[in-house]
Amino acid sequence: MAGKHLQSRSRHLSFPFSATPVTLLSCLALLAVAAFLFYSPSSSLIAHRGAISSSKSSTPRPNYSFVSSLEIFLTSRSRNSRSSPGSEFVDGWRSADELDDAMRLREAERLYGNSVDEGTGVLRVYVYEMPDKFTYDLLRLFQNTYKNTENLTSNGSPVHRLIEQHSIDYWLWVDLIAPQSERLLKNVVRVRRQEDADLFYIPFFTTISYFLLEKQQCKALYREALKWVTDQPAWQRSEGRDHILPVHHPWSFKSVRKFMKKAIWLLPDMDSTGNWYKPGQVWLEKDLILPYVSNVEVCDPQCLSESESHRKTFLFFRGRLKRNAGGKIRGKLVEVLQGVDGVVMVEGSAGEGGKEAAQNGMRRSLFCLSPAGDTPSSARLFDAIVSGCIPVIVSDEIELPFEGLLDYRKIAVFVSSSDAIQTGWLMNFLKSIRPDRIREMQSNLAKYSRHFLYSSPAQPLGPEDLMWRMIAGKVINIKLHVRRSQRVVNGSRSVCTCDCKQPNVTRLS
Repeated sequence: MAGKHLQSRSRHLSFPFSATPVTLLSCLALLAVAAFLFYSPSSSLIAHRGAISSSKSSTPRPNYSFVSSLEIFLTSRSRNSRSSPGSEFVDGWRSADELDDAMRLREAERLYGNSVDEGTGVLRVYVYEMPDKFTYDLLRLFQNTYKNTENLTSNGSPVHRLIEQHSIDYWLWVDLIAPQSERLLKNVVRVRRQEDADLFYIPFFTTISYFLLEKQQCKALYREALKWVTDQPAWQRSEGRDHILPVHHPWSFKSVRKFMKKAIWLLPDMDSTGNWYKPGQVWLEKDLILPYVSNVEVCDPQCLSESESHRKTFLFFRGRLKRNAGGKIRGKLVEVLQGVDGVVMVEGSAGEGGKEAAQNGMRRSLFCLSPAGDTPSSARLFDAIVSGCIPVIVSDEIELPFEGLLDYRKIAVFVSSSDAIQTGWLMNFLKSIRPDRIREMQSNLAKYSRHFLYSSPAQPLGPEDLMWRMIAGKVINIKLHVRRSQRVVNGSRSVCTCDCKQPNVTRLS
């Protein structure tokens, strides 16, 4: 454009009739030099490097903050840029049978190679476009209220911080609906036609609705969401077996989720007391454990290097010392650990000042205690991992995220509750761990942190990526159960399931 502009101006240059030939020749010479510099190879190289630099700088850096990412997302997503609710059914699937016939045809084409199918080996996910009251309106409700730090649960935990901890539904959805050109994950794609889908994603923000709506309003919204989803032909075709339902907070969607128990649930753990999940609702073969969003900032390589010499605390814990169910172990641990040299065990929450206190404590500690809470897991485990503090897990029934891909023995110490509450046992055990093993675990923590950092855009080997890798291993079995359910007759043998879980007591004796 600059060259064209220069040429245009040169055509309109006028020289006074009184100009000397020398003056005219000088002007022409200057124009020639300028043209040579502009069109020379070195000039082109400079322009090329500038384009590369600009291209590199335009690559978005991952945003790990839920609040910040949400602000950007809601600002950039206008209602006019989205299709209206229900528009995903332009294919005209009015019945489960019609959709099933179309899906069966697509599967046959892939199986027998009758068509070129791009993306073989990639998960195809259909994202429902639910009405805004289930999605955007709830996100805006959080956005408009998250600065209210006085909003607490009955046990004193900040409501909006709890929502952030369980915001996996946001991170997954935002990645799925982003333009494919902006996505970094290549093992999963969003499809526009239901017959192309392996799985169906339900984008309902169950945790936000649970905490920020009035009780009756929340229950009414849950019933509406249940009806909306179960009315869809795709749900009726499979009874929800190929549908993904994010219910990451154990209280969320509780009043109606029994009607969706065949779907793939995205969970924080698999507590079996009956307080959170009823028998037959959750199991590893069907569902998936996802990590909490950490409360603290990740300790990057520079931070880990600087903190190495400052880890003077041997064993650290900051959190609620009194919990219910399996969390009663905490009171027993206080009895045997409080006042012991090298141990810091203090009461605290994720409220104002709590994040900084927990972050500083973990970055100054060698081991971080991670006992069971009301449920077998807690966000504290993932806070320790991203802080470079070796987790000491005292939770007899804990199930861990992505355990088919990650070996937690490389980064954590597992201790039975019956051993941990014996006076002096835990400290003696931890002190017996060889220094070379401790260094190896610390090195592995630095490598593993990336697996627990939700971000936008979602990163390869981040939790969103590992989730889809885990679900990919379930797809064939899901299709098996869908097909089997379609052909069984009265008198057919029921599908055997292994239900060997014991109550979550985290033994105290």
